[in-house]
Order: sequence, then C-alpha cells, then structure tokens
Amino acid sequence: MASSLTTFTDEARIALDTLSGRATGLFSPSLRLGVTGLSRAGKTVFISALVHNLIHGGRLPLFEAQKSGRIARAFLEEQPDDAVPRFQYEDHIAALVNDRAWPDSTRAISELRLTIEYESASGWSRMFSSGKLSVDIVDYPGEWLLDLPLLGKSFADFSREAMEMATLPVREDLSRAWRAISAEIDPNGDADEMTARRLAESFAAYLKACKLDERALSTLPPGRFLMPGDLEGSPALTFAPLAGLDRRPRPGSLHAMMERRYEAYKTHVVKPFFREHITRLDRQIVLIDAMQALNAGPGAMADLERAVTEILGCFRPGRGSFLTDLFSRRIDRILVAATKADHLHHESHDRLQAIVRRLADRAVARANFTGADVDVVAMAAVRATREGTVKQGRETLPVIIGTPIAGEKINGETFDGKTETAIFPGDLPEKIDAVFDVSGPDHRQDSTDPAIRFVRFRPPKLERTAEGVTLSLPHIRLDRALQFLIGDHLA
Repeated sequence: MASSLTTFTDEARIALDTLSGRATGLFSPSLRLGVTGLSRAGKTVFISALVHNLIHGGRLPLFEAQKSGRIARAFLEEQPDDAVPRFQYEDHIAALVNDRAWPDSTRAISELRLTIEYESASGWSRMFSSGKLSVDIVDYPGEWLLDLPLLGKSFADFSREAMEMATLPVREDLSRAWRAISAEIDPNGDADEMTARRLAESFAAYLKACKLDERALSTLPPGRFLMPGDLEGSPALTFAPLAGLDRRPRPGSLHAMMERRYEAYKTHVVKPFFREHITRLDRQIVLIDAMQALNAGPGAMADLERAVTEILGCFRPGRGSFLTDLFSRRIDRILVAATKADHLHHESHDRLQAIVRRLADRAVARANFTGADVDVVAMAAVRATREGTVKQGRETLPVIIGTPIAGEKINGETFDGKTETAIFPGDLPEKIDAVFDVSGPDHRQDSTDPAIRFVRFRPPKLERTAEGVTLSLPHIRLDRALQFLIGDHLA
C-alpha cells in the first residue's frame, strides 16, 4: 500500500531528506523508532518506561547490552527536529511515580532523543565505532495512520466504504442519526456551509461513539475527526461522506464542496504526515489494546483486525542495499505488542500473544515478504499488578493483585482507588478463532458469562532501596521488546 501513497515529486523530496539525514548520521549514529497504537494502547507509558529503565539501569535480563554490563550510561539530549513538540517525559514520569496516575494519552506527534553510550561486544567494532547511539523516539497516534489509505481513494470510494461500514451490526445503531441526516440531503443541491457543518458534526459524533468502551471499535478514519487539534473548525475538517454518489459533482454543489474539502484534508494533513514522519522511520512498534476489544465482543475484535491490517500496510517495510539506503529509509523491524498483559495471569499470556498474532497475521505476512523482521509479544511496559492464588472451596484460583482505579466496577462492586484487591481475571479461550466469530455468542463484560474480567489498575507503588533510592518501573517483557528493536545496534 505504501508505494501508492506518494507521487514522483514526493519521492524526490523523501530522497533528499534521507540523504541529508544519512550524511549527519556518519558522525552521529542515530536510529528513528516509531511508537504507535490506537488510543489508550499505552504509547505514552511505553516510551516513559523504556526511557526510565534505561536511564536508571532497570531490570532488563533479556536486553543483552544491559545484561552484559556494556551500557555505560543512557541520557536525554536535545531532539533533532525543532518543529516537532517534545515528548514530555519528565511530566509523565512524575504522574506515574509520584501520583500513581496514568499520564495523558497521545493527542499529537511528539519526539524524544535518548542517547546510549556503550561498549561493543566485538573488538573489531570497538575499533571503528564511537560506542554511541542516539535513539529518536517518535510518538504518534495510530488513528492518523488509518488516514493513509485515504490517499489512494477518491471521495466517492471513501463515501461508499464509510456507508457500508456504518451499516455493520456493531455500528448500525451508532450511525443511525448521521445516516438519517445524510439521507435527507441532495448531494447535487447547492453548497451550504451550515449543511456541511451539520453533516460533519453528526459524522464525528458517530465516530466518537464507536470509540467508547462499550464498542471499542478501531477503524474510524478520518483520524483528525477524533483528534482535531488546531484544525478544529477548519474547512479541511468540515466534510462528511455522502450517500448516492453516482455522478460527477456539479460545480457549486454540496457534493463538489465535500469532495474539495476531502482532497484538501489529504493534501494538507495526511500527505505531509506520511512524507515528514512515516517515511523517516527505521524501526516501529505497534501497541495494541486487545483486552478492551475482547471485552466488547467479536465485532470489536474483527474491527481491530481490520485496523491493524491497515496500519501495518501503511509502513515501508524491508531491507535495502547500501546504495538504496542512502536515498530511502525502510523499516526493517516491526514489533506488534499486546499491551496490559499484567491484567491477566501469566498462564494466559501465550493466548493473548496468539490472539495478537492472529490479528496481525495477514499484514505480518506481507511485511515478511519484503524482508522485514516482524515479531509479536504480550507485554506490560509498566506492571501494575502482581500474581497470587486464592482458595475458593476446594479450588485454588490464580489471581492478580493491584489497586483498581477509582470508579472501576466488577460484579457490582465499585472500587475507591485506594484499596488493593485480588481479582480472578478469567482465562482467555484456548481456541482463539472463537473471539473473532461474529456469528457466535457475544462475550461482553456485562454478559452473564464474561470471558474475562477486565478492570483498570493504578500504577504500582515503586520500591525503594535501603538508601531511599527509587527503583525503576516494573514491567513484563519490556526487555524483550528493547532487544528486538535496538539490541542489534548495540552489539
């Protein structure tokens, strides 16, 4: 898909940008790591935990450079892109460590440079390498990635697909008001600003309703309708799909206005994001909150599978030669990570990983075909629970122990945000196809027989040493993620 998103002019600009970056990298080696995922997948927490553990020498037994003692130090430096907002690491860590509160979600793109000084394991490399690597971490919303396929679609294509998705059983009731308004409007009638605004607001309200916990849907382009930022109220965001587009738009019609604004959205919002950020990445991690979709039922899981396939299809995966790498970056490693593994007992982690493998299967196959290394892992960048067992009659149940966030409910009990509680989360199904079967029973959190019991926990209270030094943030398999994403550059 990615090859169809740019013109010859775009490719020329990308080549010049890449060549300039490569020249700088000869004297200061760097690696650009993209971090994305749909909202509440844990992007901010992942970056904060990654940096905190490297700076503070966290427990990372599967991260070989750290395990072998070859990392001298890791520290933050000024980022290379002055026009990109800085990832506010210090604020996020203060929220996690001091307030035991999860930091605010990603709302726009941001960047942070982490520099690692290390000793190579190879004597030959020590002769020619500076032993210094800068990792430029680029944080951006996954919803923006879902806009990239729009670059290859006309307004008529976009409208037809949006209408078809809106009538799916899992969306039909949420989209009813917008579809009713759209059905009353003649696309060939005169353009009218208030009509365009009413349609756009109704369409955006439908997309936002799809994001609520009860549905947990994922495929919701245009992404800026959910995160408008400084574009809110602009003509580029005041459009909506139209029904019954069977002819070319009449000049001056509502159809012509909506088509023009749709094209402006692609030109001024979507294309610059792809050209200036996605095409500059070397490595990528895609974070997925499969737990929320599992609670919402098979319809949400099928929608998440569609979203993950589209997201992975937007990258430029593969390996190039020395010559081609001078002019074009390729993402040679992609990690697909199921987050919040600490909300399940470790006995279910393999099943969670298998579910995410199934989610990404088709897109992963395409990425592997181009030579990119792709891996899947179930992880928790910050572990908010610990494990234990409880007796229930003659049965011993595996439980997770933590402090649920205030207001969380399970079995009629509402938690106060202060009390530590042991919860039996349930088991994920052995046959993972069942969670994608939209024709089968809809296992929801509020059903009489839920598959899992999912509540959100507060961040953990950090341990301190005898000297009063705060230890690094606990995690599940963050070290494995680090080894896959940057370990080879520190060999």
